[in-house]
Amino acid sequence: MKNLRIYFPIIITAMASQFSLAQEETIGSEVVNVVKPYTPTISDAFKVKETPTIEDDTNTQKEEVKYNIFSFPVASTFTPAKGKAAGVDKETKERIYNNYATIGAGNYGTVNAEFFVTKNFSRNSYIGGMLRHLSSQGGIKDAVLDDNYANTAFDLTYGNRSRDINWNADLGIKHNTYNWYGLPIDDVMFDDAIRNAIDPKQNHTTIALGGRAAMSNSFFSEAAMQFKRFSDAFGSGENRFWIQPNFDVEILDYKIDTDVIVDYVGGSFNSMYENETAINYSNLIFGAKPSFLYQQDDLSVQIGAGLFYGIGKINNENEAKFFVYPNVKASYKIVGDLLIGYAGAEGGLHQNSYADFVAENPFVSPTLFVGPTDNKYDVYAGLKGKLTNSVSFNIRGSYNNQENKPLFSSNPTVLENTNTEGYAYGNSFNVVYDNVKTISFYGEIKGDFSEKVSLGLNGTFNSFSTNTQDEAWNLPELKIGANLEVTITKKWYAGTNIFFVGERKDIITIPTDAAVVPILYTQKQITLDSYFDLNAHIGYKYNERLTAFLRGNNLANQQYNRWVNYPVQGIQVLLGASYKFDF
Repeated sequence: MKNLRIYFPIIITAMASQFSLAQEETIGSEVVNVVKPYTPTISDAFKVKETPTIEDDTNTQKEEVKYNIFSFPVASTFTPAKGKAAGVDKETKERIYNNYATIGAGNYGTVNAEFFVTKNFSRNSYIGGMLRHLSSQGGIKDAVLDDNYANTAFDLTYGNRSRDINWNADLGIKHNTYNWYGLPIDDVMFDDAIRNAIDPKQNHTTIALGGRAAMSNSFFSEAAMQFKRFSDAFGSGENRFWIQPNFDVEILDYKIDTDVIVDYVGGSFNSMYENETAINYSNLIFGAKPSFLYQQDDLSVQIGAGLFYGIGKINNENEAKFFVYPNVKASYKIVGDLLIGYAGAEGGLHQNSYADFVAENPFVSPTLFVGPTDNKYDVYAGLKGKLTNSVSFNIRGSYNNQENKPLFSSNPTVLENTNTEGYAYGNSFNVVYDNVKTISFYGEIKGDFSEKVSLGLNGTFNSFSTNTQDEAWNLPELKIGANLEVTITKKWYAGTNIFFVGERKDIITIPTDAAVVPILYTQKQITLDSYFDLNAHIGYKYNERLTAFLRGNNLANQQYNRWVNYPVQGIQVLLGASYKFDF
């Protein structure tokens, strides 16, 4: 009866379902008749019985167990010790010092020194200064003129940090000394008397004053500016002033980013290479690069343009021109952060200066024509990402079109040159301009295999096409580099870097017939051999303040020429120490 009460509602429900399914249904004008009624079947419900039946043949009676406790005294001197939680070993956090001093000395009479100090005046303001010096007494094999050099620089900065604005002001002073020692040793024109009369020394002095400011919660996001005075020992002088503000404005839910540039450079040289005619130049560039960023899912596209206006003057010749450049960049996450594709097309009007030329090649003569470079477009595409969590890569191909690209070319040897300065014997370099198109492929891979080992490899292949010059002078087609950093123990560390530079082209002056008086000369194209340079260092941390180091450069002792007739020093070894401290 109890089971019947449980199944009764189920039977009623099934009968109701049968009744409803047996009815006629009318859909539109058609009639559907159910010929055979649905007959549900209800199976028996199985449930665990409340009192299961014990089917054992024998039921063992539970035996009663009685416990008796016999108490007797026990003498004990044991005293339990209090428990103590096990501690977790923690590495000692390395202390960060605000100041340091470094001194080192090596062969070729090399001295290297650095001194850096910083001081916080308050929670928001600070001041810092740095003094650097690197010099060598020379001694390069086959150099017939003095080849010593010295570089000294002093930098001072003051800054302030707050919630709404961060700014800093900088002052820099630098003095460099070089020698035009690249005199051809096999040139029959230069006897001992002429060589002894040549004074190859050149000095460069730089004074720079600038600053930078960044704002939050403002359409004026940041700005940077600098004034630089550059001069040399031959009366050459150059002034440069540039300012670069950045503005962010939102229009129709799009953020419009605009970079503005005002760049002026002006200077003079007292003479040309072959005569005493002075050279005066000035170039002023106004530019703006507005762009907006479009982002959707894994796609990011920056669309914009570069608008530039340049005004140039060399001696009495003036030129003004308006330029328009592409400014488009895009990236797409193909496989998250593991594989990202990117591409772009960019351009701009690049300001050149005497100071920039000296920084790249300190052996240029103070007889240059200085003008800007028209970077018409640089179209590129590549892939970057991660091979593993600790190994990243980047590969890229590009096509660059540049007008008035500066190239370094060796100055000629001029017979009976009225200019008798130390650079006027074919031992200095001029800057020539040409329209150069470059196809370039670049690859890079970096790996942090652990906290103790990191490795980097990179390579660049270039193919140059020139318009008026026979070659892209002194530009290598192939460059390869590698670096390795290893933390051996807590006390010892080491590292190495290797770089390879392929062949380069240049022009030199050679005599056609030394027996003819006066001697006749001609220009000849030469190929500078490729070279590689092996450098390494090792250091020992005596304590958290004092570290000793040993550095080696050109350890393969390659007697290569970085520039034509300019061999480099052989194996260089420098031993020094660094000390960190606080006031």
